[in-house]
Amino acid sequence: MKQLAEFIPIALFFIAYQLDGESISLGGWEYTFDGIFSATAILMLATVAQVGITWAMTRELERRLLWLLLAVSVFGGATLMFRNQMFIQWKPTIFNWALALAFGASQFIGDKNLMERTLGSQIHLPKPVWTRLNLLWVSNFAIVGGLNLVVAYGFSEATWVSYKLYSAIGFTLLLTILTALLISPHLKDEQLTDK
Repeated sequence: MKQLAEFIPIALFFIAYQLDGESISLGGWEYTFDGIFSATAILMLATVAQVGITWAMTRELERRLLWLLLAVSVFGGATLMFRNQMFIQWKPTIFNWALALAFGASQFIGDKNLMERTLGSQIHLPKPVWTRLNLLWVSNFAIVGGLNLVVAYGFSEATWVSYKLYSAIGFTLLLTILTALLISPHLKDEQLTDK
């Protein structure tokens, strides 16, 4: 459910972009959607709301969510201030590559990598599985960041906006399936030893 909620800002970004040139009136106030710039403003507001709602419901925030809020605020703010969509188009790449770097570096810092630190209290896996799982996530973040640039520079802005929504869903689904495939054989072993 939590991962589904994380798609809401991206979906709102996509919807706002589709409303380019459309106007809405609220109590005598009229607003005309301005393509990527309106979509960016809505992405920023939705991300702030997402963080606020998450905090209100759980009284805790994941670091990743706070880093995401910072990235959306900085790159979104630059997009609006300089009226240049390349800032928001670079945000997914910078964010994903920073995650790839953090997850990758965690293989060499301390006795547990980031995946084990994050999920180790919930499931018990052999060290080589934690390593493979962490490297899977590093690869995902590196590939997603690189593909974002390919689409941003090689295709139209409208294609990039669509790609941003559909790739976020697709890569998350694929990563979830691959993670489950890596973990599931060991969960059976764990259940057998618990009995």
